[in-house]
Amino acid sequence: MTAARTAGRDGAPGPALSEALLRPRSVAIVGASGTPGKTTARPLEYLLASGWGGRVHPVNPARPTVLGQRSYARVRDLPEVPDHVFVVTTAEPALDALEECAQIGVPVVTLMADGFTESDPAGRDRVRRLRQAVESSTTRVLGPSSLGVVNLADGFLLTANAALVEPDLPAGDVFVASQSGSAIGALLSRGKSMGIGFRALVSTGGELDLSLGELCLASLEDPGVASYALFLENLSGVDDLREFAHAAAERGKPVVAYKLGRSAAAADLAVSHTGALAGDDTVASALLQSLGIARVSHFEALLEAQHLARATALAERPLRQPRVAVVSTTGGGGAMMVDCLATYGAVPTPPSAETLLRLAEHGIDAGPGALVDLTLAGARYEVMKAALDVLTTAPEFDAVVAVPGSSARFHPDLAVKPIADSAGTARPLAAFVMPEAPEALALLRRSGVAAFATPESCADALVAVFGRRRPTGSPAVHPDPGGRSRVLDEDESYRLLASVGVAHAPYAVVSTAMPSPEMPVAVPAAVKILSPDAPHKSDIGGVVLGVRDRDGLAAAISSIVAQVSTSAPHVGLDRVLVQEMVEGVGEVLVGFRHDELAGPVVVLAAGGVLAELHHDRSVRTAPVDLATAQDMIDDVVSLKAVQGYRGLPRGDVAALAEVIVAVSRVGVVTDGAVVEAEANPVIVLPEGRGAVAVDALVRVVEREEA
Repeated sequence: MTAARTAGRDGAPGPALSEALLRPRSVAIVGASGTPGKTTARPLEYLLASGWGGRVHPVNPARPTVLGQRSYARVRDLPEVPDHVFVVTTAEPALDALEECAQIGVPVVTLMADGFTESDPAGRDRVRRLRQAVESSTTRVLGPSSLGVVNLADGFLLTANAALVEPDLPAGDVFVASQSGSAIGALLSRGKSMGIGFRALVSTGGELDLSLGELCLASLEDPGVASYALFLENLSGVDDLREFAHAAAERGKPVVAYKLGRSAAAADLAVSHTGALAGDDTVASALLQSLGIARVSHFEALLEAQHLARATALAERPLRQPRVAVVSTTGGGGAMMVDCLATYGAVPTPPSAETLLRLAEHGIDAGPGALVDLTLAGARYEVMKAALDVLTTAPEFDAVVAVPGSSARFHPDLAVKPIADSAGTARPLAAFVMPEAPEALALLRRSGVAAFATPESCADALVAVFGRRRPTGSPAVHPDPGGRSRVLDEDESYRLLASVGVAHAPYAVVSTAMPSPEMPVAVPAAVKILSPDAPHKSDIGGVVLGVRDRDGLAAAISSIVAQVSTSAPHVGLDRVLVQEMVEGVGEVLVGFRHDELAGPVVVLAAGGVLAELHHDRSVRTAPVDLATAQDMIDDVVSLKAVQGYRGLPRGDVAALAEVIVAVSRVGVVTDGAVVEAEANPVIVLPEGRGAVAVDALVRVVEREEA
């Protein structure tokens, strides 16, 4: 996509998307106002004030001139086909302008207007017209509801954002793509105060054509872009985001994201517990991690983490608990940093005996704790520099955080400059500056050291950056939207899951019409109603446990038929499933489902009927390998019990990992026919004896015959 070009009016190649978007030769502003300070006047005001070298054409049929520039009645009246048109009118005239631009071959049109929603007839019609204009032309659309684009390197400020009145805008090498227009202004002002500059900032708006991922992908060949900051409100355009993430990883350009909101799938509580467990924001985190994108939870960390991400290589597997050394000239500040690291999931790590000896050679008595406290003596260049030289080369650490104290505000040359001079060390280096010290922070960032104003943001960024992994997987196999969805009964579900390698406890299907059936499995046994219309059998009285003989089986069947006929008369009563009851060392839920946006995901959680209540779970994009399955097991707190916690019997964790891998592959193996699958509970047997499902539920899409 980065090399894709558009066609001009005469059919000759037009500029590449990235050029038309951020480095056009000419632009037009449709609806440009001549009233200074008005929202619709800002784009022209900014371009004129910035000294941008391109040609700008106001389009306003009501005025012969706009802010001293000749105005035109229509885009087609311009002396040239502009590379980029910014439409700042309301929705209906904006659509008219878009259709005109599409007819004459304008490469990129940015729409500021809103009113393009599917929730009302007028909005649906506007969406239809917009898509028709795009599909029938080579024109690409940014928006609607976009506040425009900013290229600080070239002074190209094609935006209506009021924040651009800020003097001395911070040019730099971070590319910002934001689904919120107002966030652009917030990032600009914060970046300026932080000493972090921007190559370009794009407000993506409604993404009815150009997606955030496609826009970022178009910028990847720009040598002036070193890393990316994404402000996400949703996960639209996932396939484009996936392609961008892979390409960014190949080029060594890290991506940091701040995402608010919940997955759109949260409202789609499907028939299984998995639907509820995987329908929330955990899916977004799992997707971003699989794409090598560091998701931070603090807004400040979206920018403050940029240098840290550049200094930290992508790994084949995420490092869930990075080992971090903390060195400080202030005991209180160092203790805050240690506390925050532990809270966010990192491991504050004490120096090894060998590292303590190396520190002692420089006159530093570190002691055995996780904090290397240099005290006030550390507020000297040679002491801090020596400590960092040792810690950043010690093999027991994945990263080092330096915490300068009060001297950072008035004497940054003492404890801050040695941190700046240590940039580019063998281990990623970050700094939490304890006092309010903007000069110290700016010095560190100019040197390429990740500098943080709060310990929370620092810890958040460290865990997020180390939690990335090299992007994996290919575009998801999605179910056929034209097919009819059907829930399989427990017998059918077992057979499908067995085909991918999921074992189940022995069972038999028995007709409820038999007057006194023989016990078909070893006892004690569970007797369960067998119907695709009863996914949660216990809720309707469809389960009897602990059945031990022929008479007990007959009584169980009678009880189930009586209760289910009353509580759920729509459920078929002709069959029950009789299954051997299995005891193990733990119960888990292993589930698979297709998320509407993120694609296939696999879920591991505490098992049984309380799975949704506990929400103790781990989610990954599917399929996963054995190493990732083991990471998922480590994530679930309640599964510490099956790993031999404090002398408890150890379960067959290796077999559980194989079950996770098998369930995660069910969508691939069936070519997307399985929409949802769940084994709940899976009984984890003692080590070496396996793991078996004792309940299962699968929903499939049945494709129409051609």
